[in-house]
Amino acid sequence: MAADILLFQATYVPVGKDQIQHIEIARDIATYFNHTFGTTFTLPEYVIQEEGAILPGLDGRKMSKSYGNVIPLFAEKEKLRKLILKIKTDSSLPNEPKELETLFTIYKEFATEDEIQSMREKYETGIGWGDVKKELFRVIDRELAGPREKYVMYMNEPNLLYVALEKGAERARTMAKVNLAEIKKRIGFERGH
Repeated sequence: MAADILLFQATYVPVGKDQIQHIEIARDIATYFNHTFGTTFTLPEYVIQEEGAILPGLDGRKMSKSYGNVIPLFAEKEKLRKLILKIKTDSSLPNEPKELETLFTIYKEFATEDEIQSMREKYETGIGWGDVKKELFRVIDRELAGPREKYVMYMNEPNLLYVALEKGAERARTMAKVNLAEIKKRIGFERGH
């Protein structure tokens, strides 16, 4: 992992809390190399998304394939709507105030700040679960419509995906070659010398 990070001069690396040590190892290697051979590597920083990292699934537990409670991001619109309608809720009546729970937790990840505030107020005044689910579907569908179209396009035209992957691989090879040449130069391991 350190080689992948350092070879491509990564500045920020998104990781889970359990992967921070990998970034720290990469930083230690880069610091040692830079001190010994001159500044060559960028010191990477880790980035952890604190809030919203774990979403609840259809049953309120942590969303997981092994629990069978996932909401597939690229599900067809109607399937997505049906899945959202299946999300478990408590038995409070429509006009009773609601506790912020599974639906709201998911809603926050897709809604705007104004929408979140408005929904919070609706919870306090007693919005019905059916209405919350309709709103949840609306914001999820709005945010995922564009990515869903791209997903369908790539699934229907896999060659487009392979072309994009090949372009990315070529860019990565070029960058790695340049950086590797600089590393070899710094340590005195150049061809022909």
